[in-house]
Amino acid sequence: MAQTRTIQVPDIGDFKDVEIIDILVAPGDTVRPEDPLITLESDKASIDIPAPVGGTIGKLLVKKGDKVSQGTAILELEAESAEASRQQDTAPPQPPTPDTENASSGPESAPGPTPESTDDADIRCGLLVLGSGPGGYTAAFRAADLGLDVVMVERYSEIGGVCLNVGCIPSKALLHAAQVIEEAETFAPHGIRFGRPQIDLPALAAYKDGVVGKLTGGLKHLAKQRKVRVVQGVGRFSSPHLLTVGEQRIRFEQAVVAVGSRPVHLPGFPWDDPRVMDSTGALELQDIPGRLLVVGGGIIGLEMACVYDALGSKVTVCELSKDLMPGADRDLVKPLEKRIKDRYENIFTGTRVTRAEAVADGIQVWFEGGNAPAQDTFDRVLVAVGRLPNGGRIDAEAAGIEVDEHGFIKVDRQMRTNVDHIFAIGDVVGGPMLAHKASHEAKVAAEVAAGQKSHFDARAIPSVAYTHPEVAWMGLTETQAKAEGIEYTKGVFPWAASGRAISVGGEAGLTKLLLDDQQRVIGAGIVGPNAGELIAEALLALEMGADVEDLGLTVHPHPTLSETLCFAAEVAHGSVTDILPPRRR
Repeated sequence: MAQTRTIQVPDIGDFKDVEIIDILVAPGDTVRPEDPLITLESDKASIDIPAPVGGTIGKLLVKKGDKVSQGTAILELEAESAEASRQQDTAPPQPPTPDTENASSGPESAPGPTPESTDDADIRCGLLVLGSGPGGYTAAFRAADLGLDVVMVERYSEIGGVCLNVGCIPSKALLHAAQVIEEAETFAPHGIRFGRPQIDLPALAAYKDGVVGKLTGGLKHLAKQRKVRVVQGVGRFSSPHLLTVGEQRIRFEQAVVAVGSRPVHLPGFPWDDPRVMDSTGALELQDIPGRLLVVGGGIIGLEMACVYDALGSKVTVCELSKDLMPGADRDLVKPLEKRIKDRYENIFTGTRVTRAEAVADGIQVWFEGGNAPAQDTFDRVLVAVGRLPNGGRIDAEAAGIEVDEHGFIKVDRQMRTNVDHIFAIGDVVGGPMLAHKASHEAKVAAEVAAGQKSHFDARAIPSVAYTHPEVAWMGLTETQAKAEGIEYTKGVFPWAASGRAISVGGEAGLTKLLLDDQQRVIGAGIVGPNAGELIAEALLALEMGADVEDLGLTVHPHPTLSETLCFAAEVAHGSVTDILPPRRR
């Protein structure tokens, strides 16, 4: 017998007063369990509210444009009998029929063997994703969209992995706060003066955590909408088709390993002392140290140095290489070096920290090389010297997955490991340890797992340091070209000739394009405000095989920082008018 039920908005996390952007049903329509009823627009993504049971739509209680929250009544539903609804609601999702015509052929992409047993598992799925960072959740969501039954395992209590929980997202929130402080300082000579900032650390930490919470909450709902089951805990392989998470056993047909990486912990440091931090600890904002030593002058170390400098710490940076930010061209790093040289207490390059010891008034550190003193004492020490892949921490050998001595897992262009039905993506497969690389690899793995033809073929992967100023580069660098004997030409536009750059205090910046013998873009570098946003256009030019005329003839808005790419192309082409064109050799 049909029963009238009032359908309400279910738990949607922290979202309140969310706008209805579409109503997907009308009175008289018949729906099945999980059919979408309305679509909401949150600050993360659109959210479909599904039917909890099957039945016939009765009266609509809301309209497009209304704001709703958890518990808001949206419509009346003439529900089917409880038994029929229960049977429909609990029916397991059916995987799609494999597209044998489009599936890749050959041993590298052959489907994995049928699981040898199904009586030793608490959970079963078509695809297991181990890790829920940008690579993991992308793989899980893409696979679910393609019809696979997905389980995602995450060691943190919230999905999002290191990047969202204790990495790129919280660090960027703090870097934005640091930028606000620094911009206020720079306008004092220009007639706008603020008092010394009052730092409320708990409130600042709450702001950072709020940014993280919005994103992880959004991901939670996306997982729920896609019926991706999430299991919290540390996963380890027990066999080629079985993963153990605590007391739970998950049997899978295919798997994607997306376990990421962890900070390097150098020997000789008192890691049991909370005054010695890795990048995760630095983001906790326990206090503002009077003197902070940052061991490691790469991207992570310099980003956190920017944060603590703005908050009031006296910062010393120690880098083993002869230059800061190894891997980037020196002309890109020079504006950053010039700025922080006047702000930081010390910058030591070509210098090693040989050991550190906890003492009553701080962490005593011994240096070797460069112009550093023999020893010094700091209130806190941040060690940011790189990251290690987690391939050796998942009992991969139980599944037959080959892991090298460093913890990396080798994969082919379809992201397959040596075990045919297991894929790996992100930091654990090597290459730049960057979230945007992982997410693109993730889509390839998910698509291949679903039987599609797909492979990873990025011509370049951009790198960005969100320092002040930002430094970004992609493709071939001049340093690399010179080391490998690659011929190139370049066009460089100094931001001192950009009205927009001068108005935002970025006149020390520059935009550089590297070109091959056919004047096609093969590399680019930018330093200055928003360099990380600007580098994408150069990357697109490389991917599409564009030449300098393509960029130079593209009408850019004026005055903007984006037009510096156009001007750099005109410099290379010899048609620039905003500066004197370079002499032709």
